Amino acid sequence: MRLKRVVGQNIRRLRKAKALTQEQLAADSGIDMRYLGSIERGQANPTLLVLDAIATVLGVHAQVLLSEMRSK
Repeated sequence: MRLKRVVGQNIRRLRKAKALTQEQLAADSGIDMRYLGSIERGQANPTLLVLDAIATVLGVHAQVLLSEMRSK
């Protein structure tokens, strides 16, 4: 599913922009690091609560994680 890839790419992009490792983001979000990795690869289907926890740590609204980045 395309949405899972979009979410994963957004999380990875924002995590790297904050200079966080997967381990740090996972720990701060209260999820397993392997689960976070599968989300970033577009393999896992995270719940809204998980997306909200990740978004909170990244300092964005959860809807940002769902938004497809468009080229200008």
